[in-house]
Amino acid sequence: MTNITVIRDGAVARLELSAPPHNHVSAAIVGEIADALHAVDADDAIRAVVLTSAGRVFCGGADLTGDRPLENAEGESETPELYRNAVRCFAARKPIVAAVQGAAVGAGLGLALLADFRVAAPEARFCANFVALGFHAGFGITHALPRVVGLQAASMMLMTGRRLKGEEALAIGLVDELVPLAELPAAAMRLANQIAANAPLAVEATRATLRAGLAEAIAKATDHERAEQDRLMKTVDFAEGLRAVAERRPGNFLRR
Repeated sequence: MTNITVIRDGAVARLELSAPPHNHVSAAIVGEIADALHAVDADDAIRAVVLTSAGRVFCGGADLTGDRPLENAEGESETPELYRNAVRCFAARKPIVAAVQGAAVGAGLGLALLADFRVAAPEARFCANFVALGFHAGFGITHALPRVVGLQAASMMLMTGRRLKGEEALAIGLVDELVPLAELPAAAMRLANQIAANAPLAVEATRATLRAGLAEAIAKATDHERAEQDRLMKTVDFAEGLRAVAERRPGNFLRR
C-alpha cells in the first residue's frame, strides 16, 4: 500500500490515509482502504479500527481539478471502481472510529460516514458541496448521511452545500464526540479501546444487526448516484460549477 499505513496498538488497528496535501481519494486509494479493512477483519486479534489521516485535511474528496476529472490514465471513468471499493469499505466487519481533524468534503464526507462513530476537533468541517459544482452527491452519501443525521438535516446539507463546523456537526449527530485538536488521536483511541474491551463476537454480531443491508443499500445508492453524475457532468452548469468553486465565487448556472 502506498497511501495507507496500518499501525497496530493492542487490539486496535490505526489506519492512516496520507495523500498530501489534501488527502484526495481515488479508486486506487479507496481500494487500499478497503483492502486494509478486510485484512483487519481477517486478524482475530484486532477488535476495532481507528480511521485517521495525515495533515490538516481529513479528506478533500475526489480531485476535480484538471481538464478531465474522475478519469484514469487511460481516459476512462474511474468512478465505477471507486464506488465498488466504497461498497467494500462499508461491508467491513469490525467497528470503525473516524478521527476527523479538518475538512471532510464530498467523498471525504462519505469516507467519514463509513465509520460507526466520528470523533472530531472543532476545526473539522463537514461539507457535501456537490450542488455547488452542478453535480450529484456520490459515495453512497444520499443513503449514509440520512441514516446518521436524519432526512431533514441531510437534505439541508445536500441541497444547500453548506459547510458545518465541528460544533454544528455535533449538534445534528454527525459527530459523536468533539474534543480539542491536540486530544483527538487519544480520544479516538479511547473510544476504540472501549469497544475492543467487550466480547468481540458479541460486538461484531451487534454491529452486523445494526448495519444489516447497509453495504447492499450503498451499492444501490452508488449505482443511482453514478448515473446522475454521468448525466450532470455533460452539462454546462457542471463546467461552470468547477470554475466557480476554483475561483471562489457563486456559480452562474443556466439550467443546461
